[in-house]
Amino acid sequence: MPQFAEALLPLSIPGTYTYRIPPHLSPQVGSRVLVPFGRKKIYTAIVVMLHDRAPQGYDVKEILSLLDDKPIVRHPQLKFWDWIADYYLCSPGEVYKAALPSGLKVESETYISVNPDFEEEVAGTLSDREKVVLDFASQRGRVQITELANATGFKNVEHTVSRLIEREAIRVSEHVVDNYRPKTETCVRLKCAHGDEARIHECFDLVQRAPKQEQLLMAYLDLSRWMGRDEPQEVSKEALLRRADVSQAVLSAAIQRGIFETYKKAINRFAVLGNKLSDPPVLSAEQRRAYTEVHECFRQKAITLLHGVTSSGKTSIYMHLIKDALSLGQQVLYLVPEIALTTQLTRRLKAVFGDRLLIYHSKFSDNERVDIWRKLLTSNDPCVVIGVRSAVFLPYAQLGLVIVDEEHDTSYKQQDPAPRYNGRNAAIVLAQMHGAKTLLGSATPDIGVYYRAQNGQYGLVQLLTRYEGIEMPQVKVIDTKQARRKREMHGMFSQELIDDCRHALKSGEQVILFQNRRGYAPMVRCKECGSVPKCENCDVSLTYHKYTHSLSCHYCGYTINLPTTCPACQLPGIEIVGYGTERIEDEVERVFPDEKISRMDLDTTRSKSSYDRIIDEFSAHKTHILVGTQMVTKGLDFDRVSRVGVLNADTMISFPDYRSHERAFDMLEQVAGRAGRAHKRGLVILQTSDPSHPVIGFVERHDYEGFYRHELAERERFRYPPFVRLINIYLKHRDDALLGELSVRYATLLRQTFGSRVLGPERPMVGRVQNLFIRQLVMKIETQASMSKVKTILRQLYEQMLELDTRMKSVRLYYDVDPL
Repeated sequence: MPQFAEALLPLSIPGTYTYRIPPHLSPQVGSRVLVPFGRKKIYTAIVVMLHDRAPQGYDVKEILSLLDDKPIVRHPQLKFWDWIADYYLCSPGEVYKAALPSGLKVESETYISVNPDFEEEVAGTLSDREKVVLDFASQRGRVQITELANATGFKNVEHTVSRLIEREAIRVSEHVVDNYRPKTETCVRLKCAHGDEARIHECFDLVQRAPKQEQLLMAYLDLSRWMGRDEPQEVSKEALLRRADVSQAVLSAAIQRGIFETYKKAINRFAVLGNKLSDPPVLSAEQRRAYTEVHECFRQKAITLLHGVTSSGKTSIYMHLIKDALSLGQQVLYLVPEIALTTQLTRRLKAVFGDRLLIYHSKFSDNERVDIWRKLLTSNDPCVVIGVRSAVFLPYAQLGLVIVDEEHDTSYKQQDPAPRYNGRNAAIVLAQMHGAKTLLGSATPDIGVYYRAQNGQYGLVQLLTRYEGIEMPQVKVIDTKQARRKREMHGMFSQELIDDCRHALKSGEQVILFQNRRGYAPMVRCKECGSVPKCENCDVSLTYHKYTHSLSCHYCGYTINLPTTCPACQLPGIEIVGYGTERIEDEVERVFPDEKISRMDLDTTRSKSSYDRIIDEFSAHKTHILVGTQMVTKGLDFDRVSRVGVLNADTMISFPDYRSHERAFDMLEQVAGRAGRAHKRGLVILQTSDPSHPVIGFVERHDYEGFYRHELAERERFRYPPFVRLINIYLKHRDDALLGELSVRYATLLRQTFGSRVLGPERPMVGRVQNLFIRQLVMKIETQASMSKVKTILRQLYEQMLELDTRMKSVRLYYDVDPL
């Protein structure tokens, strides 16, 4: 038996920690164990190695308990975690923390309790604050420090607690908390052994004068199949009461007579979807050609790009490929960029794949995600998992196909916290580790992905005609500067846009209006002095939200009420500047007072059901105009949308970033694709103050190839991806002057090794977030370079910087590989 275990903790620390295995425990690689860490904390760690090599130079702590009879993590997952940590320059513990649902990470919480042996006369007189804390803890028996702070209202209550600990007035303990709670249902069973006929006769005698209870007994015998040879089936209380058509009171009376007893049974949270399944949609000739070509590409290459224009029927092809994989006994991962897409896709996939469909995303409760994790862990049955980027971390056993829909989408990139991984790229590596095939699908492929497909690294299949031959939507470009000169602009709406939308609505059609900014208005300012209210913690102006009548920071959440007078000059001159989706919604109600309107943005879709409700109402034509941010651009299919209005294309195109043109083209082309998807050509009204911009021309012609060649030439000229790999290095500190000095010294040290590959440091566009000032360095690394070696060199240089200047310890430093 191995004596030691290498344990991975969910912390931002390099490597693993060694723990001694108690004689009574037998952990396996992939099992969860409770381990002590530091002076008081307890964490759930994952065992990644077992061995007999005793560490030298320190006492080894012992594993406290084993949480799993069988591993909770499969071996390929640990290998996958290591790859993410190496490539994205973070610690394996940060990957573990992101990968496992919180319900599988038992945590410790700090509690305090009164020391019964404490004597104030011996320890000295307590302060008033200390007496309040001690009295509260005495009343409660044991209390959390956070609860103590809330109850007393004391600031820095930890200091008071610390003084009481020093006086030995209170004790500190760690209470282990398991957040996972299985879903249960109440079941009913007879209080007798199966086959005891005499007892059954006694039960009937007991209910002879209680017809409702007799009815209940008969229903139970029927549902449980008591009279059969096999063990009786479990019967839920709900099913029994429904079959017998009696009330809870009748069951309670039967329980009191000793006929029945109830018990709790753990059940899965995802519903059984039934077996009334349909076949995938019949493919058109063009779709059939593309489907066949995908299979041919898979014979030669592990990764294939399906470049299909909007409304070409890519989803139908996916469904046929999924059916093929399931028939081979394989599991399928179907990634989508936004939770909103799962709503429509789920219905289509449920109809074909029934209870073999699993859904996994962050809007599900943690308990629901744990249940899905356990189902995949305990079953190798073929199934299809549809989810957002976090679904790559699930414990697949027989993964055969990975589909990444809308692969170009920036939502696949995790921003904060670490690991800052790209779900698309991670899915490709996951598939390779399982020997599975990967299909990337998009109407506007990522420049880097299309470059690899053109160079033969990936297979390429194109589907350039819409389903049933529907024409691509007409794009009408409106010059807003000229419209303003002619006084044809009404707020954000040109007269042409209003007329076109009004015509469509009168014909019973629907309209989507796109504005890529949420809130009521980007900012408010004073008409008298020009002052703009800014966030106290970040270098950004506050966004006005009319619904809450407040100003909010979209970086840190700082919120204040809208002032009636200017905080700077004290004059009543506050005015609202700009348009967000909330204000657009108000304006649309004014222009189209008789139409039903809904809005889709982050503010209206915070709950799991809100996505479904908005999409269901629009799909059922209960609402006629949908106002939204980029959420409305992503793969949604509404058959009666004939008009799409882009209210301001300029903000996307002019953003100061090398990817801004690609993002603008993707977003504009995708939102244009929502128009005219069934039996009729749609119209897109694109408002811009610069109609001659090349991106506008490419969108107008739906010319992805032309845009790709134009953009690729620019990137090759200035050495940007796909010709190099970018790594952004961020340094943060509360002292701006100190940060400036240290970032320059660190950049100089990096250049001694990496030379001209290092650019900066620069202050980013938002130079302070949550009271931390920021500096940014950019590294341009050759694509063939080993990220593992780069990580090793960066760690060595950071340690060298710490030796040169110990103040560097106070700087937060992290890396963003392949930033978007």
